[in-house]
Amino acid sequence: MTVESSAARKPRRTAAGKAGTTGSKTGATGTKRTTRTTRSTAKKSTDPDLVQLLTPEGERVANAEYDAYVAGITPEELRGLYRDMVLTRRFDAEATALQRQGELGLWASLLGQEAAQIGSGRATRPDDYVFPTYREHGVAWCRGVDPTNLLGMFRGVNNGGWDPNSNNFHLYTIVIGSQALHATGYAMGVAKDGADSAVIAYFGDGASSQGDVAESFTFSAVYNAPVVFFCQNNQWAISEPTEKQTRVPLYQRAQGYGFPGVRVDGNDVLACLAVTKRALERARNGEGPTLVEAYTYRMGAHTTSDDPTRYRGDEERQAWEAKDPILRLHRYLEATNHADEGFFAELEAESEALGKRVREAVRSMPDPDRFALFENVYADGHALVDEERAQFAAYQASFADEGGH
Repeated sequence: MTVESSAARKPRRTAAGKAGTTGSKTGATGTKRTTRTTRSTAKKSTDPDLVQLLTPEGERVANAEYDAYVAGITPEELRGLYRDMVLTRRFDAEATALQRQGELGLWASLLGQEAAQIGSGRATRPDDYVFPTYREHGVAWCRGVDPTNLLGMFRGVNNGGWDPNSNNFHLYTIVIGSQALHATGYAMGVAKDGADSAVIAYFGDGASSQGDVAESFTFSAVYNAPVVFFCQNNQWAISEPTEKQTRVPLYQRAQGYGFPGVRVDGNDVLACLAVTKRALERARNGEGPTLVEAYTYRMGAHTTSDDPTRYRGDEERQAWEAKDPILRLHRYLEATNHADEGFFAELEAESEALGKRVREAVRSMPDPDRFALFENVYADGHALVDEERAQFAAYQASFADEGGH
């Protein structure tokens, strides 16, 4: 398995996929099972400007406001960012394959969102605290969480798989948007303790419609909490497009709460690094919260139980494939002679080794306890739960053959 997507190797350049700095969603269509509908015609033809330091062609562009935050980055660090994205994508692809093989119950892919996660993750300090959703595999990588530890929950053998205090990386949160409140409360505590660390909360465009997120904005603004809200706008909240959730760009919502918001090219790892560094710096300096909208795209399904072909067309994906975050940095590394074929070959071998390690780790995990779901439903037990457990046991026994196997 290669370390880059087919789009990264052979990008399909379309008019919509050329390197603008606005992250336009032109040419997008959606599909249902029997009918094809055009996405909202009320949407503006171009989106507001966003922060971009690397174009899709891999060209470095100047930005007076954010250049300083990546001015000292070395060729080694650039190669490190590339390695992070490639290995994260390889791990994600392996996890998706393992779910298809029945080894995992579910998987939420990050394909296409590597730059947003690696750029923001590498902007954090060890003493910062991170509150993820269930898709932040790249951020987990940056925080030093072993990738194999992410898989236990999706296999059903544990409730998380790592100690949050070991890496200041909270357990994955399945409830949509609730981690924004957790992060806000934690940040308020950090401020009361007098620490100069910051907190960052990740959520998607869909979660931005949740009341928990609105409440977290209110509390963080009023109490000047040192928290960064990092929204990965991947355009689709499962099957609902962003324009059906908001009438203004997501980052502009921060204005109504009294703190700044910024939209960044979520497929540009340098821009994500710079924007997040600045937002975290503001938080540590006592300047309060920031909302970062990373304008990116979910290349795959929402989870492995989803079929994106039912609600979006191929044209949209093809336009975003031309903006692939890994290909973008690959082009820049080659153009600046910061990486050679030897580096890419070694990384290919490393990615294959990672895939093998992930496969072996998952297949060595125990099978989930089928009856565990009946435990801890009630503190003192319940007759209905006992009845359901007995019914489930009989159902399981029905699969046994006459020999008792």
